[in-house]
Amino acid sequence: MKRPTLEAVAARAGVSRATVSRVVNGQMTVTPQIRDAVMRAVDELGYVPNSAARSLVTQRTDSIALVVSEPPTRVFSEDPMFSTVIRSASLELEAADKQVVLMLGGSAQSHARIERYIASGHVDGVMLISMHGADPLPSAVARMGVPVVSYGRPAVPVPLPYVDNDNVGGAEKAVRHLLDGGRRRIATIAGPQDMIGGQDRLKGYRDALRESDRRSIVAVGDFTRESGAVAMRHLLQDDPDLDAVFVANDLMAVGALQTLRQAGRRVPDDVAVVGFDDIEAARYTEPPLTTIRHPIVEQAAAMVRLLLDLFKGGPADPVILPTELVVRDSA
Repeated sequence: MKRPTLEAVAARAGVSRATVSRVVNGQMTVTPQIRDAVMRAVDELGYVPNSAARSLVTQRTDSIALVVSEPPTRVFSEDPMFSTVIRSASLELEAADKQVVLMLGGSAQSHARIERYIASGHVDGVMLISMHGADPLPSAVARMGVPVVSYGRPAVPVPLPYVDNDNVGGAEKAVRHLLDGGRRRIATIAGPQDMIGGQDRLKGYRDALRESDRRSIVAVGDFTRESGAVAMRHLLQDDPDLDAVFVANDLMAVGALQTLRQAGRRVPDDVAVVGFDDIEAARYTEPPLTTIRHPIVEQAAAMVRLLLDLFKGGPADPVILPTELVVRDSA
């Protein structure tokens, strides 16, 4: 069965081929009556526009690069953040009739490949996720003049539009909750310090303790469950009398709970634990995890909307979403 052509649609609608091209490419230079006639012919014949030819006319690909600056082993791991962001952004783009191109940038070779792909005009815009301090992609993409937004405040001094949550304020809420509960020796397992999320949540922890004249007790993880378990062991060795810990994400908090259980520390009787993110697993830990709800789905959707607004010449102001304390049994 032959694929319907523009000429066939034009013949069915009783208009010229050029008129059909203008209609299917979204141009507004035809009357509503002619547009209706063309669209009826398109539906009757089952015509599907040739995407390559359409791109030549519109100068658009209708494709968006979703660039995650992590290796595949990290993206496709137990951390639900990546799958949630990818799924939420994809659904929002699908509603806007855009195609997602997922690209992983966990090495110098992959960075070079991504830069070449974007520079070649294969996508209309770029969304950057999980950037680290030395990541060269933000600066490289910004120089290309391609519309770009960041999931999270960029760690490098590049003027990129971004969507983030209130990491500092969320961490302060967590620590104040522990202080209000009478905890006196409050430690933290911070996230990686080459990422803004890790830096800001550590800042919020320190700011809240500074107001109460308590000293900081810090170990650093990398947002994985194993790093949370290791960091918790180090904290117990360094300060056996600690009675609370704020953990910079829930996955590390799961590891911390495991270490506390192995060490014979009861949660929350001996050590209270508060996480950050409110992933689904937080409800099913033993005991259920008190945490700061980070609106991951809403942040991903807001990132897409910000990029779509940029296409229309909209503002590039950053978007900061609020966080919420979710109290469960661990604190």
